[in-house]
Amino acid sequence: MLTQNAKEYLLKCGASDALRETDPEFYELFCSFAFDEVINEHPLPARLRHLAVLATLIGCQGTDALGEEVKAALAFGVTPVEIKEVIYQAVAYLGIGRVLPLLNAANAQFKAAGIALPLEGQGTVKYEDRVQTGEDTQVRIFGDGMRGFSRRGGETEHINRWLSGNCFGDYYTRRGLSDNDREMITFCFLAAQGGCEPQLTSHAAANMRIGNNKQFLISVVSQCLPYIGYPRSLNAITCINKACEK
Repeated sequence: MLTQNAKEYLLKCGASDALRETDPEFYELFCSFAFDEVINEHPLPARLRHLAVLATLIGCQGTDALGEEVKAALAFGVTPVEIKEVIYQAVAYLGIGRVLPLLNAANAQFKAAGIALPLEGQGTVKYEDRVQTGEDTQVRIFGDGMRGFSRRGGETEHINRWLSGNCFGDYYTRRGLSDNDREMITFCFLAAQGGCEPQLTSHAAANMRIGNNKQFLISVVSQCLPYIGYPRSLNAITCINKACEK
């Protein structure tokens, strides 16, 4: 049976009920779990929950589900800029080959909703300043040990410089999302794609350093579990616990 809370959620976000016609039993059990039990047992504010779910669906390449989630996020007050910023930042962690289909899916939903594209630009740094500004951002999030990061690495110094200038300088400095938002969605990108446990542990620690505490991260993983399943969710919890031991 589809629970009342799930019915209300699905109605508010205008979700497709195509599966209700073809797979009614599955539709009811999944929706009652994901949109009632999960949402209400480890709740997050609606905005943060939808940012986390968007990032998780990008991380696991859930293109069809992302289109539905964009509709839901808009219905719950997430702005088009916030949605786009989640998608743009994902390129640094997944690459354009995996993100482009998801960007196209989001754009299709925006057009269907009558949202004019392109959106207003959100950049804040000049190209020539992005490496230093990005490194400053790394220091702010990860601590003073990141100072000079862009000039270290020997044979791979160029990758460190790209991490500072591109990942943090190009993306983290943009308007639309806070440092806390950006670290949370990065955690979700990494948890959802799997195979990134060292980076996931590092970003779990960074999240906690800037105020996204352990219980918050456990709630994030809990909210995203229906979208990535139990193995990757449990791996993410293990990484959170390891970060707490450091």
